[in-house]
Amino acid sequence: SNWTAAWHLMQKTKAATPPCTVTASYSIKLLRPTPTSGKVELVSRVVDSSDDKATIKAELIAGGKTCALCEGVFVAVTPGHPAYHRW
Repeated sequence: SNWTAAWHLMQKTKAATPPCTVTASYSIKLLRPTPTSGKVELVSRVVDSSDDKATIKAELIAGGKTCALCEGVFVAVTPGHPAYHRW
């Protein structure tokens, strides 16, 4: 989900690389157990954005069924921010 936000912000600003981002908020709603065998798919999309912030919604799908939903807000940070490239 963070990668969706970072990729979106990179494309929006026409940057050569994704920005360093931090998580402002993140929530997950678990709907059913996720099987440990078989294909698992994560579908993520940007639902709102500004110059340095993107809100995403994502869905975890296994066996054709939605197992979890999530929403997150990710903010691009620049050098000097305490979390800039910390991990």
